[in-house]
Amino acid sequence: MGPTYYDTFIEVAEDCSAPKAEVPLAKGDKKTRAVVEYELIAKAPYRHTGEDIAFLAHALYNDIPKARWAEERAKFFEKGQPCLRASALGKRYGWGTHHDAQGKVALVAIESKDYRRLAADPSLKHTRAMRTKRAG
Repeated sequence: MGPTYYDTFIEVAEDCSAPKAEVPLAKGDKKTRAVVEYELIAKAPYRHTGEDIAFLAHALYNDIPKARWAEERAKFFEKGQPCLRASALGKRYGWGTHHDAQGKVALVAIESKDYRRLAADPSLKHTRAMRTKRAG
């Protein structure tokens, strides 16, 4: 199971090239995983944990009927799942994520005052989204 972060700010990846946050777009008729994650968090900041987002994105992306979500969530977390550090939101699109004391998450645009404030906040744990390319 991917970790739920508490009192943590996940900054964009070191190799993120976005100078400002971008809203991810669907490819054709199909929403990408990044679009689904973005919509879940942007429409309800501080409502879901990172684990909630991981599962809900999986369920929505794969058109799993809501009636099966409880059963499917248990199966989903039987094996390790990536956390928001692996999301394209922080790797490619310029979105940091702030995880509050309850582990609930909100998006923070790289160019915003909130991003700078959270990045400098010593009361938070700090980590970065995973790099897109291997260091080398």
